[in-house]
Amino acid sequence: MIRFPLKTLYARLALGLFLLLVTVGISYAFLSGYTLREYQASLNQELNRDLARNLVADRNLVDEGRLNEAALQELFSLYMTINPSIEIYLLDRAGQILAYSADPARIKRKRVSLEPIRALLANQEEYPVLGDDPRSHDRRKVFSVTPVPSADAPEGYLYVVLRGEEYDMAETMARSDQFIAMGAWALAISLVLGLLAGLAVFRLLTRRLARLTDRVETFAGSDMSQAPALVRDSPAMPARDEIDHLALRFEQMAARIAAQMEQLRDKDTQRRHLVARVSHDLRTPLASVQGYIEALGLKHDRLSADERQAWLDIALKESHRLGRLVDELFELAALDARETTPSPEPFVLAELVHDVAQKHGPAAAGKRVCLDVGGQPPTAMALGDLAMTERVLDNLIGNAIAFSPKGGRVTLSLSGDDCGLAVAVQDQGPGIAEQDLPHIFEPFYRGSGGEASGHSGLGLAIAERMMTLQGGSVQAANCPSGGAQFTLRLPAAGA
Repeated sequence: MIRFPLKTLYARLALGLFLLLVTVGISYAFLSGYTLREYQASLNQELNRDLARNLVADRNLVDEGRLNEAALQELFSLYMTINPSIEIYLLDRAGQILAYSADPARIKRKRVSLEPIRALLANQEEYPVLGDDPRSHDRRKVFSVTPVPSADAPEGYLYVVLRGEEYDMAETMARSDQFIAMGAWALAISLVLGLLAGLAVFRLLTRRLARLTDRVETFAGSDMSQAPALVRDSPAMPARDEIDHLALRFEQMAARIAAQMEQLRDKDTQRRHLVARVSHDLRTPLASVQGYIEALGLKHDRLSADERQAWLDIALKESHRLGRLVDELFELAALDARETTPSPEPFVLAELVHDVAQKHGPAAAGKRVCLDVGGQPPTAMALGDLAMTERVLDNLIGNAIAFSPKGGRVTLSLSGDDCGLAVAVQDQGPGIAEQDLPHIFEPFYRGSGGEASGHSGLGLAIAERMMTLQGGSVQAANCPSGGAQFTLRLPAAGA
């Protein structure tokens, strides 16, 4: 995949490192220059702190307690020639400039501040102390000073600027050539080395991210049916940092997506089979109704009244079957879509079982099946939707009566405790084939003999959905003595 500049994390980190190094280099150069100037000023002032006093003593500027004007002028001329890096000024007691060794055209001040002079004379160890530069209105420089003619009877000050204009010009030229060149080369080399080291470190850090990005893009471009290869060294290796955590979460997410895609494919296959089965089950009764009605229309005059009635009864029976199937389809769809939701409430399960058994009494009697309610009625109340539970019991008891032989018995057994309650519906029918047991609650699954029974195969699927929505369950099993047993379970109120 082509990545444009600054579109990758590595490029942005590299740019950030470059800007950081440039900023650090400039800051370092500025701070180094400032610190060096302060250090040089302090060193210069400390080395030359007695220069003014030594000049007075060595050049005989004081004669019999008075300032020797001739010697002072000679001193000015001498230092302008042999040491132009210093400038000498004679000040009165108010800081007024009386005489100097500098070029008169360059003098900008008529007086200098006495506060730095007094501070340096009071504390000879405090460096650097900056005083006014007579050549500038705002520049300040290190200096040496002494009272003249003496400290005991001062009439003024000999004020020596240690870094005069000539020194500044020479220093500027030196810095502009050698110092700046050396500093620029040192900064450039440091920047390049730091940048290369940083890029190597960033490469190590972003390499795993690049691998993870490639896996994500590959997975996104696939059908997402297969989880991507591991982006970590080992699935059991503990996560070392945020990148490993991210890789682990991606692997888990991709595995879930792959599993969900497989489930979606299974669901789609089931949906196709379901649509085909629904189409078949709807077409059969509908074809019967249409066939008998068309036959009645064609042969109405040739049929006896009994035959016409018999054919109408068959068409009506098939239309009822068709109506039940449509109702069950809508009911199952509503349960799967959670459009039908339970309203749990406490109720006495034993009373509901007796009521439903009494309702199915005539159907059992018509088939000469004995319908018994037994077991130990639980003292606890069940928690569930009363209407849904009644609907499930209707389905289970109706199926038990339908599959029981004449003279058989259907037993409803109650059991339970403070944690949960159960109702077992047992018949004496042929039971459930072992290969059918795992699929008995699947929609449209009828198993062995299902077609002959006339059932649509939706009743048990609806019962299972209703019990699950209530927080209960329904299970099927074969009895050792013969017949099938369906067990309905509900949580107890307050459990």
